[in-house]
Amino acid sequence: MKRLLMSIFCAAGLLFDASAQSQFLKSKDAWLGQKPPGDKPEIFAERMLMKKDTFPMGRVAFSQDGKEFYYTSSNTWYDRKPAKIRYYKFQNGKWNGPFVLNEHYDTPTFSIDGSKLYFVGGPGNDRRYIVWQSDRKPGGGWSDPHVYLSLPYALYNFMPTASGTIYGGSRFPGDTSRHDMDICEMKIKSGDTIIRSLGEPINTKGFDGDFYVAKDESYIIVSTKETKDFESELWITFRKPDGGWTALRSLGDNINNDVAHRWGQYVSADGKYLFYSTGHSPADCRIVWVRFDKLFARLKKESLGS
Repeated sequence: MKRLLMSIFCAAGLLFDASAQSQFLKSKDAWLGQKPPGDKPEIFAERMLMKKDTFPMGRVAFSQDGKEFYYTSSNTWYDRKPAKIRYYKFQNGKWNGPFVLNEHYDTPTFSIDGSKLYFVGGPGNDRRYIVWQSDRKPGGGWSDPHVYLSLPYALYNFMPTASGTIYGGSRFPGDTSRHDMDICEMKIKSGDTIIRSLGEPINTKGFDGDFYVAKDESYIIVSTKETKDFESELWITFRKPDGGWTALRSLGDNINNDVAHRWGQYVSADGKYLFYSTGHSPADCRIVWVRFDKLFARLKKESLGS
């Protein structure tokens, strides 16, 4: 009986949280108070995110209730040292910020339950690849970053999923090619990290390190068709019933409208909007967003037939 009551209370809590999230995301205050975009990408919150000596870049992260927004701010693409994780928080009826959460880190990523934030980067010049973790404090705020995962080989990007599988772009030991990197899935068992490339059709002979994977692992948005200077397009693949992946499909001419860097893709929790970073150089780098749910439904039907 005690377990039954606890299950009922937990279910009620989840329903309440989902309802609260839904109501806020439908309000005029959601998404930093920005007017939602249509089918063509628009710059996201430029006046709020651009500072005179820095610009926003990389993947963004919204909290589950939509009332916290985290992003990377820097003055270059080429050096992690000046990077900072900044954030806005909705309190007392308005968005407050930007505040600096930490320095020398980038790519903020929430855990599935929202109780942890992951980052890459960090102080020093350690040759290992390290994923850092901050824990949400009971009274608010975050703990100082501590090491969550340390690997002796390159791992670019990092995304957890509901199953516990981690996804990342990896260059394996002994691979000295700067351009070759695969999107991989990783499982941590008894302290060991088991890593496996997703192979074709997702990975190519070039750089395949930038991506977004759905929490339920049902689709992946990949930065692909990379040039030698890392310009790319955004394409999508869907998980097939047999566990394999469909052929990649372009997100279309509205998104892939010219030659540019496109990375840091992120889909909002309600599935309505796609965010990503784009630019021809650091001088014009911006975070943009675009309506995604209708495009997603069409591409899924074309890929899976349902």
